[in-house]
Order: sequence, then C-alpha cells, then structure tokens
Amino acid sequence: MSIMGTRVVRTEDPEFLSRGATYTDDLTDERLKGALHLTLVRSPLAHGRITSIDTEAARTAPGVVAVITGADLDLAPKLLFDGANRGMVRPFLATDKVRFVGEPVVAVLTEELYQGQDAADLVEIDYDPLPAVVDLRAAATDEVLLFEEVGTNLALGFGDDEQFDEHLFDGCDVVVTQEIVNQRLAPSPLEARAAAAAWGDDGRVTIFCSTQNAQIARDEVAGWLGVDPGVIHLITPDVGGGFGAKIGADPEFALVASLAKRAARPVRWSESRSENMTGMVHGRAQLQTVTIGGNRDGKVLAYRLDVLADGGGYPRLGTALPFFTRQMAPGVYDIPKVESRARVFVTTTTSTGAYRGAGRPEATAAIERAMDLFAAEIGMDPAEVRKRNVVPPEKFPFETKGGAVYDSGEYAKAIDRVLEGAGYAELRAEQAARRERGDAVQLGIGVSAYVEITGGGEFEEDAAVEVHADGTVTVLTGTSPHGQGHATAWAMLASEHLGIPIEKITVKHGDTDLIPRGKGTMGSRSLQTGGVAVYQAAGQLVELAKQRAADLLEASADDLEVTDGRVAVKGTDTGVTLAELAAREQLKVETVFNSGAATFPFGAHVAVVEVDVESGKAVVDRIVTVDDAGPVLNPLLAEGQRHGGIAQGISQALLEEVVYDADGNPLTATFADYAFPSAAELPSFTLLNMETPTTLNPLGAKGIGEAGTIGATPAVQSAVVDAVSHLGVRHIDMPTSPLRVWTAIQQAASEGAK
Repeated sequence: MSIMGTRVVRTEDPEFLSRGATYTDDLTDERLKGALHLTLVRSPLAHGRITSIDTEAARTAPGVVAVITGADLDLAPKLLFDGANRGMVRPFLATDKVRFVGEPVVAVLTEELYQGQDAADLVEIDYDPLPAVVDLRAAATDEVLLFEEVGTNLALGFGDDEQFDEHLFDGCDVVVTQEIVNQRLAPSPLEARAAAAAWGDDGRVTIFCSTQNAQIARDEVAGWLGVDPGVIHLITPDVGGGFGAKIGADPEFALVASLAKRAARPVRWSESRSENMTGMVHGRAQLQTVTIGGNRDGKVLAYRLDVLADGGGYPRLGTALPFFTRQMAPGVYDIPKVESRARVFVTTTTSTGAYRGAGRPEATAAIERAMDLFAAEIGMDPAEVRKRNVVPPEKFPFETKGGAVYDSGEYAKAIDRVLEGAGYAELRAEQAARRERGDAVQLGIGVSAYVEITGGGEFEEDAAVEVHADGTVTVLTGTSPHGQGHATAWAMLASEHLGIPIEKITVKHGDTDLIPRGKGTMGSRSLQTGGVAVYQAAGQLVELAKQRAADLLEASADDLEVTDGRVAVKGTDTGVTLAELAAREQLKVETVFNSGAATFPFGAHVAVVEVDVESGKAVVDRIVTVDDAGPVLNPLLAEGQRHGGIAQGISQALLEEVVYDADGNPLTATFADYAFPSAAELPSFTLLNMETPTTLNPLGAKGIGEAGTIGATPAVQSAVVDAVSHLGVRHIDMPTSPLRVWTAIQQAASEGAK
C-alpha cells in the first residue's frame, strides 16, 4: 500500500511538544562558549544627519568589552538588492545619516546580555533632524531625498519607461477606476532574528542563524564580509517561523561575524520584539490604482494596474516583488488587453521584503477588487462576472498578458465548487432578508478567485538519500523547513520507493558543510523541487540497489523488485536487504531535480462576514475555500498550510497594519499596538478539495504554502464591503477596521443626502 496521500502525523512534533525547539538563542554549542553579547544602539529618528557620537561613558560601564561605531568597522556599505539603484547602499552601522527609526548606529559588546542595554543607554548620539518622507506620493516627488547623491528616491521601476495606451479602454461600455491601499504588514514570526558566530583556528567561521535558506545566507554573508563562501560554515537550528522575512541573511549576521573576528571571541545576538517590529523587513506596502473596463454583459475587455511600492529606507528584496505583481496582474482572467507598471521608492521607514505570497497577493487583491467594482457598476452578481471571464480549461497551457505561462487550471470549476459548498444562493437570500428588515447586523458575502506562481525563479534543488548498514536512512535536502513538516514529508517520499518505515528515516538540512548546495524554502517551492529531488534520489537508489543485488543474486536487475527495504527476485523469497547491501558498500545517491518552470496553483474562496452597521465591527462567520495545488502528498500537512494562510489572509483584511506618523515614528512597534487574531477570533475553515496536476514534475504537485493568504484576503475584504454596499459604500481599504467601516458608512450617507 502506498504511503502517498495518507494523513501521516508529523514526526517532528513529539520533540517540539516535549523537549521543545532549539532556536539560535537557545544554543549551548561548545563553539559558543564564552561568547560576548551584542546590543545595538538604534536610531530614534527616521531621517537625520549624525553630527556626533560619544561612547566614552559606555566604554567604562560594567561588563563592556567593546563599543564599536561605523567608523571602526572594516565593512563597507553594501547594496542589499542587486537590481536596485546602485547608490542606495546600506552601512552596517550608520555613520553620516540615518534613514529609518531602528537603524543600527553603534554596537556594544558585553560579557552578559543584561549589561548590554545599560551600556547602550550611555551612548550619546546627536542628530540634525531632516524631514521624513513616509507617504509614497511624497517620495515620488523627490522633494525630500534619502540619498542626495543619487538625486532620486526611485529605487527601481518595472515598465515605468512605457507610456500607457490612451486607447486601452476604447470600446468599453463601462470603465471603473479605484485607488487601493495594500497596507504594510509586519511578518511577526514567533522567533525574532538571531545569530551567533565563532571563528576557529582554521580561519573559518561558524555562523548559527535563523534563516529560511542556509546556503543563500552563507553566500550573502560571504559577499558582505569579502570572503570566499567556503570560509563560512553556516548552520540553521530550529526556526520559529519565517513567512518570507527570513529569506537569506540580514546585515546583522555579517556584523556579528565581523565583531567576533575583531574581538577574537564568539559573539551572540538576538533582537527584542520591538526591535523585530522595526528592524525586520516588512511586507506588502503598495499603493495601487486599478482601472477596469468592459461591457454590460459582464465581459471584461481591458485592465490597467499602476503600482507605487514602498522599498523602505534601503532597497532589499521587497524592491523586486512588484515584478510578480505585474506578472500576475490578470489573475485567473482571460482579459484581451492588460497593461501595468510599478515603481518602487525609498521612504524613511523599515525596508520591505517578502511576506507570505510576496507580490502575488498584491496582484490578486487588485484584480479581485477591480472585478467587484466592475460587477457593482453593471449590476451583475460578482461570482457570475468572474465565471464569465476566467481562462477556460481548454486554453492551457495559457500565456497571460502578464507574461506568465499557466500550466493547468480549472478556474470555473473551483468557483462553482466553492459557491455550492458555501450555499451561495441561500446566503444571498439571507442577506436580502436582513437588508429588507434593516437589521443592525448585516451579512456580507465575498468571493475571490486566484492563481499564484510557485517555485518561480528557483526550479532546481539538491537531495541525497543514503541507506545505512543498520537499516536506517538519511535524507539530505537543500530545502530548509520552518514549520512546513519536511521531516515527515521527505521521509514519506523516500519510504515510498525504499519501503523502509518513516521512523527509520532522518531528514537533515540547514548545514552548509553537510549540504553545500541548496535553494532553501520560499515561494512555496519545497515539495515541487526539494521533495521531488528526494523522491528522485530514492528512486535512483532503488535502481542502484537492483544493480548491486543482481550480481549477488545472480539475476537480471529487470527481474528484481524492492519491497519493505528488501531487493528480491520477483515471485520468490530470494533476496537481500538494502541494509545488507549498504554493509558491503556505501549505498548513497546524490541528485539534482530541475522542473524547468514554475507551477500555478489556483483556487476560490467565499467569505461570510457579519458587520454591525452601528459600530462598524466586522466578524468573519465562515470561510469556505478551494485551494488546488495538484495531488496532495499528506493531507494533514496541506491542511495545516491552508489553515495558516487563511488565518493570515483574514488578519490582513481585518486587522493588521504597520503605521507611521508623519515624522516617521512607528506607532505599531509592539504587540500591544499591532493587531492580529488568535485562534479564538477565527472561525472554523471549510476546506474543499480539488486536485489538478501539473506535468512539470512526476508528483504532479504545485505549492500550497501561500495559497490561503492569496485567496482569503480579497474574499474577506470584499465581504466587508458587500455587507454595507446597499448603504452606498463602494470601497473600504484594508484593514477594514470598525473605524474605517463606520466612516465609510457615514460618508456614503452624507453623499447620498446631498
């Protein structure tokens, strides 16, 4: 019986639930014995020139070993994203200027952790304040420049040199335009950023850090330090959440390694929650203008998306994400004419990076809001408008106007399934009844359809599988789990070929000496690249075992089969175990799988909300989803990914937002101010199944890690707007907080009274 597709309980969990995880800050590794503790003095100012730094008092504080300024470092400022404007480099410690609240200015090394903050408080830094620029429109004017020598705040443009077609909407009966805010979010992983470094007598440095990709982090740190990657041994302990914000390395990792070499002692660093909220990259942060046109029969003929994106104080990975927003701009729809552009500007705020979905949720939020606005304008049901415009299944593979090639899809089928599962007709009837009665609590129904790109840009992954003489198996993978369940899933894939129980299979990752090549975990790529690589390696190991067993058994390899960890002649009891073969000679296969292209999972969500029109408070009552990522390896793991994604999508739609005041001061730097839901505030999720395989890998699998976020966010936002649309409300930006909803109702009433 195949283990594939079965609900195997996570093998990781007993350790996590008993002993607990070992995060970077928990390490007791011998190499870190006697480590110093790093505390960073951070800028309280969003924008200003540094006029003086006085560290004398701090140097004499108890436990202080060293106080280091940017002038003391031998690390040159670096461009943190290669595609950005070359002049927008970030120093490891600010020397002349600060560009966001929380930027590191001085490093303090102490014997004990508690001594660090006391000493940091004694550092005196004088600043000459400069005007902050928080608003994207203001940044685009270049009136206040973050990098005067560059002469512009534009970090990168996508299609910005192209002129929009003034005739794009010719022939449309209806054209609707709306400005949409896809707000800035804080990833807020359970574990904040952390790193530790120790140099050995061999001239190599061991770096422990919380990251989603050990190999990429190694290479980035090597580049920043100016050393060969082989000098660095990077190890990833347990990682308490990433959500894209821990892709690769942070500049602080290189700083820790540099200071460890300078002090000739190991150095440890971990940030507080407030430091994390202002120092770790943020997500989303787009100001979008959508224009959609079509006919009154519901056919969309043209769509335009214009994006202003926030790169924060220094361009990082977030600078690249509007590429995916443009690529996925048409969504699931076959729209004859589509055009888009995006411009990324630096602002005096925290840098932006990837956050669950990374550019694709922003595209879906835009097109789905546009479809709702178009449906409202022509007076047609929003679900019907969607079904009339989706790409039909016979057109796959389908090249979109965004330049993507969708591999497979059944978009209308997904919409129909989720509408039926939600009882859509009954919901609309209940909504009409509440409106007729004038109830204080109104019902809102939001529909979204989405397609996303997974495994985009990183199609290749390494894996190795080895059977040992004691019958156990080791799997080496270039992917790096931080909650996905790779230890269970990859063991299932190896077991499927080898017939060895998963309890005997150990999955190792996140050690660059053990696994020198790998692309890590991001973009929902793991199963379709890393998992398939493991599956491929295990299959190749079976063929290798057959060849070796053929000589022992004096049989043709074609007459052999592997079952239950044993190679036997078909139809006989004559055979040899894989363990016995391994005892004679190392039984190991290393392989690389390359899919050659990305996959495009898709789905549809229906959100049901109740909105108190007197207070503006919205509560999600139900959410019903179809998230089609092809054949499912382990339903338990897939459902967990869907649950987490849906929760984060609901949270963006209703609650989460990083807020700065006009002076660039963060107003949401703690969990007391930054809202997100606990399980108690979320409804049960109804998960409906569809499996449309891809032809790009032998499992037919697509990614599932970000799907829920992409589908849930616009569905919930649309549901909130729908609940009060009969009162004249056309649009409400996220998060749809009670104040925003109440204000929208009052404004609509005021405009209706004129």
